[in-house]
Amino acid sequence: MSFRWPLPALAVWVACWASFLGLGMARVGHVAAFVVAAGIGVALATRGATPWRRVFIGAGFPLSLAATGLAGVLPAWAWLAPLAALAWLYPMHAWRDAPMFPTPAGALRGLGGHVGLPPGSRVLDAGCGLGNALVELRRELPGALLCGIEWSRPLSVMCALRCRFARVRRGDMWSEDWSAYDLVFVFQRPESMPRVDAKAARELRPGTWLASLEFPIVQRRPSRQIACADGRSLWLYRYGDAYENFYVR
Repeated sequence: MSFRWPLPALAVWVACWASFLGLGMARVGHVAAFVVAAGIGVALATRGATPWRRVFIGAGFPLSLAATGLAGVLPAWAWLAPLAALAWLYPMHAWRDAPMFPTPAGALRGLGGHVGLPPGSRVLDAGCGLGNALVELRRELPGALLCGIEWSRPLSVMCALRCRFARVRRGDMWSEDWSAYDLVFVFQRPESMPRVDAKAARELRPGTWLASLEFPIVQRRPSRQIACADGRSLWLYRYGDAYENFYVR
């Protein structure tokens, strides 16, 4: 979300309450209205900039409903609905990684000119979410064979429907063999980058690329650093014996 915090949270809470009250006026049952409104909050919470902000956005409506006393009309099990929706959308297995950081539009601009991949090169978006990065990669590398892998089943299905130009499937990015690709793109978090580096160094073929949006591998010198329009950096690393980056001491 691009608005200054906490405006995104307030906007989502208003939307949830509007949905809940509107469904009530339409004589929809309290439980159904709560499930729909809470589901809207959980879905929009995935756009939050940090994990804690996503929690605050998603939990705001249920907590405010409880504070009003209107929650008394709901059965106890109804409070499990938001948690069930979140677990279905983004299973706990994936929370060790980045919890759905959408790649901003234009963030990968210039990538194609820096890596110079020939047509037919295989490119992987590791943890593709809803496919934002695949859309960017298609623009930058129009001749590449694009692949996406995503652990969340609903997100992988939605991404496959959105990005029919790419081969998208459900799977674990950490179990996927990266040696089949000429470039791997990640948008993770700082805590995951040492694991990304270890996997890339172990599996990427000589001369192939790792592209990381925003978060660098702190112990490895990048081959390129591209300044993005929104102030982020795109860090490029070329792996393999002949192109090995020097480690930063």
